[in-house]
Amino acid sequence: MVIRRVLAPRIDFGALRREWGLPDGFPVAAQREADEAASAPLPAAVDRTDVPFVTVDPAASRDLDQAMHLSRRPGGYRVRYAIADVAAHVRPDGALEEETWRRGQTVYLPDGNVPLHPHTLSEGAASLLPDVDRAAVLWTIDLDADGATVAVGLERARVRSRAKLDYAGVQVAADAGRLPEPIALLPEIGALLTARGLRRGAVNLPLPEQDVEPDGDGWRLVLRGPGPMEDHNAQISLLTGMAAADIMLAGRVGLLRTMPPPKPEAVARLRAAAAPLGVHWPDGVRVGEVLAGLDASQPRAAAFVDQAAELMRGAAYTAFDGELPEQPEHGGVAAAYAHVTAPLRRLADRYATEVCLALYEGRPVPEWARSALSRLPEVMASTDRTAGAATRGAIELAEAVLLEHRVGETFAAAVLDVDAPPNGQSKPGRIPGGTVALDDPPVRARCTGELPLGERVSVRLVTADPVGRKVLFARP
Repeated sequence: MVIRRVLAPRIDFGALRREWGLPDGFPVAAQREADEAASAPLPAAVDRTDVPFVTVDPAASRDLDQAMHLSRRPGGYRVRYAIADVAAHVRPDGALEEETWRRGQTVYLPDGNVPLHPHTLSEGAASLLPDVDRAAVLWTIDLDADGATVAVGLERARVRSRAKLDYAGVQVAADAGRLPEPIALLPEIGALLTARGLRRGAVNLPLPEQDVEPDGDGWRLVLRGPGPMEDHNAQISLLTGMAAADIMLAGRVGLLRTMPPPKPEAVARLRAAAAPLGVHWPDGVRVGEVLAGLDASQPRAAAFVDQAAELMRGAAYTAFDGELPEQPEHGGVAAAYAHVTAPLRRLADRYATEVCLALYEGRPVPEWARSALSRLPEVMASTDRTAGAATRGAIELAEAVLLEHRVGETFAAAVLDVDAPPNGQSKPGRIPGGTVALDDPPVRARCTGELPLGERVSVRLVTADPVGRKVLFARP
């Protein structure tokens, strides 16, 4: 699902970069190291260039972390997942490593990204671009006929992608039954992995995401829900992250992506909201299974999904060395899970991958990787906040610019959330309100007034302030 609206031709996203202190360019020494690494010969590794990998990413992406090849094996499937070997290009204790710690992760803004690594690496020598040899960490995961993992292999390898595919094109090919051979099994394997996740209690929030994209000389605001092939693709990354977590837990050292399981009281509140919103929730059915069956383009279902976001609280990175974490699982995945599949864009993945390689090969974890583990949770939490705030700020700015000349107009909207009064009792003089999502343009904003959760209403635009990045509606 995609809804678009062309925005005003001039939006200055530079203010967001300045507000959040996002760096402009790399220090000379860090850039020099990146350029030297980009021109250096590839390190010695197992030659897997005979495997016809392909990448699947957004069409405009050039920082390609993952390449995939899927095949059948006796009694099941073989998943080969090649991940860009960033550690092969970044010297420990060098100027580039220091700069990546300052950045933590790539921040994506409509007018260009603020990359974790210089473009000579992230969109060049380290990226798994097609028709060139690249250094990779290759995960080989064997599944049985039901999608259960039966064997995991891990090695440094030289790989060569055959094609750069994009989500939209892959979805069209899948719908027509013409997926290229390397990913022809993706719908089959993805569906098996999704079903396994739901059975163990995995929870996914199927809400469409807002984005701001270039459109000629201007910009457009986009509301996009993931297609089936994008969901299947995500399952391969989750599968790899769970394999990585198992390796690190067995070796008693590593870095996990954790989140507490949904609290029973939060699940009870969500169940209470189901019937009023017309959501059927049979006894014995898990939360994730209920959410998976909803069409989030419908306002009442969208409101239910929005309420379910309360279940997904407390995500963090958890480092351990010797003593296992008290709570090692990720509540959304319903299993232990680690970030290892996006090292071009996320600092933590480089170190977690190096731990996995050492443990799998039965050798000591390199000190540069092991000593970094305890420091990574704080760095990743801080840069997560910055990246999230910058992304939200860009959307809020675009919304305000789009609407600034339409104050006083009335729009059709769906009520996604309604303020809950403290202790269930409204204070005298308190202004009620909540969150609404406009049908067109695809804006999500605060609205005051009595709002019926999950229903369509008419709302009047009261404020659209690009300077303050504020949009406010009121119920007429």
